[in-house]
Amino acid sequence: MDAIGWALLVGGGFAAGVINTMAGGGSMLTVPLLVFLGLPPVQANATNRLGILASSITSAWGFQSQNVSGFRGAIPVVLPVLAGGFVGAAMASQLSDAIFRQLFGVIMIVLLIPTLRTPGFLAARPAPSRPWSRTTTFLVFLAIGFYGGAIQAGVGIFLIYALTHAGYDLVRANSIKVVVAGSITAVAIPVFI
Repeated sequence: MDAIGWALLVGGGFAAGVINTMAGGGSMLTVPLLVFLGLPPVQANATNRLGILASSITSAWGFQSQNVSGFRGAIPVVLPVLAGGFVGAAMASQLSDAIFRQLFGVIMIVLLIPTLRTPGFLAARPAPSRPWSRTTTFLVFLAIGFYGGAIQAGVGIFLIYALTHAGYDLVRANSIKVVVAGSITAVAIPVFI
């Protein structure tokens, strides 16, 4: 790879790290960048996980250093997220490049909707008057885990939305999100390997 390719990777990785820490969706930049630089789409999806893991660890450490740890908040959702992440990664690793390319294109278009909505979409909201039942919480985070294991792009957006709906403020939700996203990634990487 030439110097321009390396510069694109470093710049894209930095931008994705900032985006993922602030809300989520950095993979919408890095996966297409990896494909542009020559990786087949399914390999780009798998390779992208290495950056996500590094970003999640760094972000979790950053939140921890500011006394905003997401580890305790992640405990109630980690089991369904890990189960879903494993199944999602197993299924995505079996997709052909053509199918993954089409699926990823559709997902990027769908993810533009929450990304381009008004800033209040992910804003902190008061605790719901009727919190989700355990079953609903399990199913929501199982689905998020499945999506994160399979595609990953934008999973942070879904996590923040679900966590703020559950009553966490935006900062706490972000700290939990990076722990959960890192957990999904830690399960998905061995599956893709």
